[in-house]
Amino acid sequence: MADTEAYHEYQRIEDADEDSPPGEEDFLVHVPEGLTGKDSWHHIKNLDNFFTRIYHFHQKNGFACMMLSEFFELVQFLFVVTFTTFLFNCVEYDVLFANRAVNHTGQSVSPLDRNKVTLPDALLSSQQCTQRIQDNTWIICLLIMAAIFWIYRLCKVIYNVLSYWEIRQFYIKALKISMDELCSLSWQEVQQRLISLQREQQMCIHKKELTELDIYHRILRFKNYTVAMVNKSLLPVRLHLPFLGDTIFFTQGLKYNFELILFWGPGSLFQNKWNLHPKYKRTGNRLELARQLSRVILLTGVANLLLCPFVLVWQVLYAFFSYAEVIKREPGSLGARRWSLYGRLYLRHFNELDHELQGRLSRGYKPAAKYMNSFVSPLLTVLAKNMAFFSGSVLAVLIALTVYDEDVLTVQHILTSITVLGLVITISRSFIPDEHMVWCPEQLLQYVLAHIHYMPDHWRGNANKNETRDEMAQLFQYKAVFILEELLSPIITPFILIFLLRSKSLEIIDFFRNFTVEVVGVGDICSFAQMDIRRHGNPQWMSEGQTEASVYQQAENGKTELSLMHFTIKNPHWQPPQDSSVFISHLREKVQQDAQAGPSAQLLLSEAPLCSSILSSESNTGPDNLLASVLAHPVLTASGLPGWNRRFIPPSTTATAAASILASLSASQLPHTPYSSSHVVLPSSHPQQTSTYLSELTAVNSDPRMFCQTNPAVVSEFASAEMSLHAIYMHEVHQQSSQTQPTAGHFQHAVPMRDLRSHIVSGCKTQFTRVPALSVPAPLQLGGWAEEEEDDDEEEMNSIPARNQDTSGS
Repeated sequence: MADTEAYHEYQRIEDADEDSPPGEEDFLVHVPEGLTGKDSWHHIKNLDNFFTRIYHFHQKNGFACMMLSEFFELVQFLFVVTFTTFLFNCVEYDVLFANRAVNHTGQSVSPLDRNKVTLPDALLSSQQCTQRIQDNTWIICLLIMAAIFWIYRLCKVIYNVLSYWEIRQFYIKALKISMDELCSLSWQEVQQRLISLQREQQMCIHKKELTELDIYHRILRFKNYTVAMVNKSLLPVRLHLPFLGDTIFFTQGLKYNFELILFWGPGSLFQNKWNLHPKYKRTGNRLELARQLSRVILLTGVANLLLCPFVLVWQVLYAFFSYAEVIKREPGSLGARRWSLYGRLYLRHFNELDHELQGRLSRGYKPAAKYMNSFVSPLLTVLAKNMAFFSGSVLAVLIALTVYDEDVLTVQHILTSITVLGLVITISRSFIPDEHMVWCPEQLLQYVLAHIHYMPDHWRGNANKNETRDEMAQLFQYKAVFILEELLSPIITPFILIFLLRSKSLEIIDFFRNFTVEVVGVGDICSFAQMDIRRHGNPQWMSEGQTEASVYQQAENGKTELSLMHFTIKNPHWQPPQDSSVFISHLREKVQQDAQAGPSAQLLLSEAPLCSSILSSESNTGPDNLLASVLAHPVLTASGLPGWNRRFIPPSTTATAAASILASLSASQLPHTPYSSSHVVLPSSHPQQTSTYLSELTAVNSDPRMFCQTNPAVVSEFASAEMSLHAIYMHEVHQQSSQTQPTAGHFQHAVPMRDLRSHIVSGCKTQFTRVPALSVPAPLQLGGWAEEEEDDDEEEMNSIPARNQDTSGS
């Protein structure tokens, strides 16, 4: 097919000024009547920017929400600068702290009030305040820099208002989507309307039809490069610190500098938004280009070093205003966890949009938190208990005194002592685990894998080791660690750029030359983003005999194969190239074969309520039970144990259980499905098909009334569950076929072949000592540094009942 040829016969586009190739000045574009003039969107020169704005407009809920957010960002910056200046120059702290007496001479002042200090007494007059500011050169310099930055932000906001007003008009007039219905439409629905509009108006003039992959490529062009560099261990730079060992330091500031150097800065590798500069595509001058890149990195590092004091002051002030109140109110929020910036890149698929990644990581938040909380330090527990006891004793006395006589609060530092003791007690109790919990570290880690889709090979069978936990902590860090890293970022970033990143200049040049392809209608993209099994597949990930990739060309951790499956499931109408279709068909055949050796899907789903309780799943909906039946079933039945209804179930592995469910998903599809036969089949969006699918797979364990109406959210949940099953299945098959030699890439070590059933059964560890409480502290929306939102408003996970008393596993 024509689309398939375009993926392999890449054509060069030399025009760098606009998004059309040379020779198309005479190309006739049909513009329908009524869409001429300013209402037509044909031949858009910068489709990357256009599609990105369309996506952000949808994700940020329309024009009003976006502009209101932009406005309050300006107000917030102005407030921080003004309020800080006021606190440093307009407050008399000696009077405020009663270190200096105030002479009240007014006739209206009562004798009893002459010793009382009021707030106006501690404030300087406007003349005195202005004089203090004028006498301080540093304050004036900082205010001038803040004013310049604020004016720049104001100009950008004005530009964004005009830009997104155009996108608003595009949604209303071209896509026929009103602002009222925007929030109720999924991105896939908006995307389908966008693809249909291309047939009417040639937004991209060198392709008659757009595909889902074309849109993803343009929105995620630079993001795919970054994900590939992380996958090939080119970024981020690792630090070896005393007592901490190898540490990954990756912050928002460092990420901003990487993107500035590589993608859009004055000395970047790209000559525009969609074309890599031609000189970086040639082999002859790679050494000279590496020296040029090294100089650019050096200059950027020096600029960061010069700006370090100003950025550091802003970081400290913004952190104080953002977190001080939250820490005072809920100190335990610092002990909550979040997916690190590095983890979001390491776990991200190629061609995965932000909302897709966020939804996937949010589903994995609770099992990941449970797994991390399952590690206990006995020494730290003893110290925490005693610290909580002593602090609680003193606090109890102070509270009793204040109840007896409230004048105790007027004693100096009494209120401060009560506050500090409360913080100490709260922090200490977070280190005291619950004593009635039973943990299965292997099963919890498998449950995490089901949602995050990536896990190093050497974690398998070592889930109860501290080394595995430490590596997991790099992906799933404490909120306190995140704050500390961002505060230290202005200091550490210049040294990373100057002393560490410069040494990788040649590797970066080679990476962009070797892994950049030009696709007609898209421009230069990262070749890994093509998800080409032949070029970047890994033989150990079910692509043996289908890939020609060398070790250098292979994506690590099965990134190509898993990304292809994820994109196929999320975009079921997409027609993959021939090589990708062959891989998907081969995977389906392998699933069918393994399903014949495993238990039936009906039998697995009949155990789902019990499995759900073991995995602490809080709902009995179809998608949750599909996953729970696979994850918990091998633990119950790997040794041929009877099920909850006394039926004898033959031994099986996680791979065969996942294959049985996946095979049933495919078999439940009706013949008139609109999806390609080469795809792994999803639940249909047609009501009749969906009811058939649900009646077969969920009637045994779910309330059918929950699925009486078909909606995109239900279909999306089943699609996510299916991808989770594929991730589990592909990891199990990879583990079975992996060899003892080490593989390149982060987190990869040589691992011997293992009997999967034996270590799955031995993975459950019954702990009768105190272990961490299952209540996952809900991470608060702490703001600052534009951090990613976590789906952390969910309830706590149920505890795992102590069913298996075998303690020999770990």
